[in-house]
Amino acid sequence: MQGPRPLIKNLADPDEILTLEHAVAHTVQVGDLSIGRLVMQPGWRWSTDVRPLAGTDSCQFHHTGLGISGGAHFVMDDGTEFDIRPGDVFDIPPGHDNWVTSDEPAVSILWGGWRGWGKPPEGERVLMSLVMTDIEESTTRLTRVGDAAWDRLLERHNTITREVVERYRGREVDTTGDGFLLAFDGAARAVHAAVDIREAVSVIGLQVRVGVHTGEVEVVPGGLRGLTVHETARIMGLGHGGEVLLSDITKDLSLGTAVEYEDRGVHHLKGIPRPRHVFAVA
Repeated sequence: MQGPRPLIKNLADPDEILTLEHAVAHTVQVGDLSIGRLVMQPGWRWSTDVRPLAGTDSCQFHHTGLGISGGAHFVMDDGTEFDIRPGDVFDIPPGHDNWVTSDEPAVSILWGGWRGWGKPPEGERVLMSLVMTDIEESTTRLTRVGDAAWDRLLERHNTITREVVERYRGREVDTTGDGFLLAFDGAARAVHAAVDIREAVSVIGLQVRVGVHTGEVEVVPGGLRGLTVHETARIMGLGHGGEVLLSDITKDLSLGTAVEYEDRGVHHLKGIPRPRHVFAVA
């Protein structure tokens, strides 16, 4: 029986070429993986050259890749700033602007958050309940136990989380290294999954904070976009390890489940136009 055949492609002979103002992108498709080389000329800026196409205030793709040459400066929606230089391996969450800072082109290779980048959105808007998780004090824990032990613990955390997602028929949208963005087609399933994730990872000595919110999202190549994603992240950010926080919308839609809630008050979430009433799972 013949095994899988090697597949070799070259970015000099791409499957797709995308030309933008001050930038060009070459993409090859290897199985389910889209790998791109982005060449941005001096003067290129996302908010100037791509935002009119994307239709969002900031880039909503989660990029992973490698800086090859030149330099670029990034500003996250929360104000965090950093630079990408040659040799930097990066993992950049959604919600950022960036521009070229070098006198030469800034060149990067990307293998995550690339499919659909630089193109008008082609997705559909659907109602989903989102769950976002984050390990409490992950950096402190890594420092205490060391790289090898942390890698094993993180792998176990990821396996446990994915088992819960599968049990509640959810979907893994994205992973941030020490957390997940998950989607469910029902508010009650999302809440129960959030609670089960919290309980399951506590058995291996980890505490996660979890945010749950329900709203319309845009399903696009590379993941989900829309205000609901940002609001879920803001709700999660209000919590501490071991807490499951949810919006009033999700609470109302999940009434009748065997879950008790505690009122956490009304909050003005950064970047969200309307205040949101937040509850915690008791």
